[in-house]
Amino acid sequence: MVFEPMAVTQLSVKGLAVETRVPLHLNSLHDMRLTLRSQPVIVKARVVHCHISDVDQDVVTYYSGLEFVELPDRTRAAIAEFLEAIKTERSGV
Repeated sequence: MVFEPMAVTQLSVKGLAVETRVPLHLNSLHDMRLTLRSQPVIVKARVVHCHISDVDQDVVTYYSGLEFVELPDRTRAAIAEFLEAIKTERSGV
């Protein structure tokens, strides 16, 4: 088990996109802990693509897309609620 920090750049109820300092292998499965405001959730995700997104001196940044696998209904609902709350905040409604 390896703990690797990553930045989530996109999130949906189907998957997420992340930036990492290490490449993620295609079709590999990862357990990830996401904190949706104050609610942590654990998701299992499969890597569907990974490529270099930036090179700065000796630091390489990788951009990867992952799809959720076997996502429980309550976790899917928590993600959907989080996304709806963000959307509402940004629209000012």
